[in-house]
Amino acid sequence: DAFFDYLATLDASEVTVSAVPEGSVVFARVPFLQVKGPLLVVQLLETTLLCLVNYASLVATNAARFRLLAGPDMKLMEIGLRRAQGPDGALSASKYSYIGGFDCTSNVLAGKLYGIPVRGTVAHSFIMSFTSLEEVQPRELLPRAGGEPVDLASVAESLLRRVCELLQTPPEKANQGELAAFVAYAVAFPHDFQGLLDTYCVMRSGLPNFCAVALALHQLGYRAIGVRLDSGDLAQQSKETRRVLRACGAHFQVPWFGTIPIAVSNDISEQSLEEFRREGSEIDMIGVGTNLVTCPLQPSLGCVYKLVEVNGSPCLKLTEDEEKMTIPGTKMIYRLYDAAGHPFMDLMALEGEPSPRAGQELAIRILGQLGETSKVVPTTVEPLHRTYFRDGQVCELLPSLPEVRTHAQASLSSLSPAHRRLHEPQPYPVAVTERLHGLLTELQQASQ
Repeated sequence: DAFFDYLATLDASEVTVSAVPEGSVVFARVPFLQVKGPLLVVQLLETTLLCLVNYASLVATNAARFRLLAGPDMKLMEIGLRRAQGPDGALSASKYSYIGGFDCTSNVLAGKLYGIPVRGTVAHSFIMSFTSLEEVQPRELLPRAGGEPVDLASVAESLLRRVCELLQTPPEKANQGELAAFVAYAVAFPHDFQGLLDTYCVMRSGLPNFCAVALALHQLGYRAIGVRLDSGDLAQQSKETRRVLRACGAHFQVPWFGTIPIAVSNDISEQSLEEFRREGSEIDMIGVGTNLVTCPLQPSLGCVYKLVEVNGSPCLKLTEDEEKMTIPGTKMIYRLYDAAGHPFMDLMALEGEPSPRAGQELAIRILGQLGETSKVVPTTVEPLHRTYFRDGQVCELLPSLPEVRTHAQASLSSLSPAHRRLHEPQPYPVAVTERLHGLLTELQQASQ
């Protein structure tokens, strides 16, 4: 009972939290969050903080890997809602994949809650639910510039014969139910018409039907916004699709038709993106689901929360594995930059030490090589931690989600290509000052 009575008296104003800004690149062994306060209070926060940080950082990092592979110009769409670990996991995945560099999500609730751009196409089941144009109701669409309504189904049906003649494919091979589904969708969303092409056959049915409906919309002043491929050799199909779109654009004198964006999906992985780049493609947008939100290459992130000081006395967790040994004491964290503007090292110093200065030679010990002293001269020095919570108040303006996303991309872009590459990257060094190394050595010897 006394314990529960104590919990009722807890006061958040006793806690101070400092951290690296959201969206910052953080390297192994670097403390990215520091919590000060009464021992019991900060111990009670451990599980909550690790729960909030681990999955978020994992998904953002996984998304960043896809962004680096895709390059800056490729549009990336998160489509993992059906594969995520429950609805809360799905919302987190949408939010943090957006921070990691994805452009949009298929998760409508994430769009509503977080303002993430929402994108998607019709489902295969929607297309398969139609069998003929007679099922399309309503069929008529008002021209964009105004005027009398037009029977879009009749115009599309007429154009389909001309498209098939151009493509030298039999009109009877184009599925009538698919054409009906496209018309129904175009009537409902004339400004956002996008065709899913592979329900039946891309070249004989999906693409001719799409072109017919898109050209019909064009006659009424509307512009289709894209197509999606969801099976087969996506890179090769994108090339064939682009060829057909260009041919239709030239033949029907619709210049923008050849540049209609091509989106792909279907269990896209990092390997898929590498293959697209190696083979070449006409892909403009990539939808990634399972391999983004479930993080199969690294299913968990091992962030830890360790005690480093009690009542002003530094403490140390000893272990035979140096990588798991804690770095004692309350610390300041600095990022050191070279003349090219790339960070080349993160440095941990004790809180009371003088801050390192640009152009000043520093004697440091690199983790993993603590037995020898190294000398470095940074061109720029950046303190990484900011205080976000003190005296019961948020004391640093919290950024919006787009601002966090922008900061994340800037942080990634600042890395040296040698550190940023995904295959065999050059290890990024993390170091301690000589004074901090002396404290570490002193505590190690005292524990023997």
